[in-house]
Amino acid sequence: MNKEYKKYKAKIDEKDFVIEQDNPDIGWYLYVYENGKCVKDHLQDDLETTKTQAKEEYGVPENAWTEL
Repeated sequence: MNKEYKKYKAKIDEKDFVIEQDNPDIGWYLYVYENGKCVKDHLQDDLETTKTQAKEEYGVPENAWTEL
């Protein structure tokens, strides 16, 4: 079965952020990149929680996300 998963990207200062959907029973990953290297990753149950974590921990505003 070929399912397309959603993916979002944001850039704040020198950091790139990617939110990527996994299988529904897994959740959503938040990846933090510095200089092209992944330095942190977080797993949350849903997209809204993942965006809230990005805002609270890294200052990524809601309007910074672009769907890829």
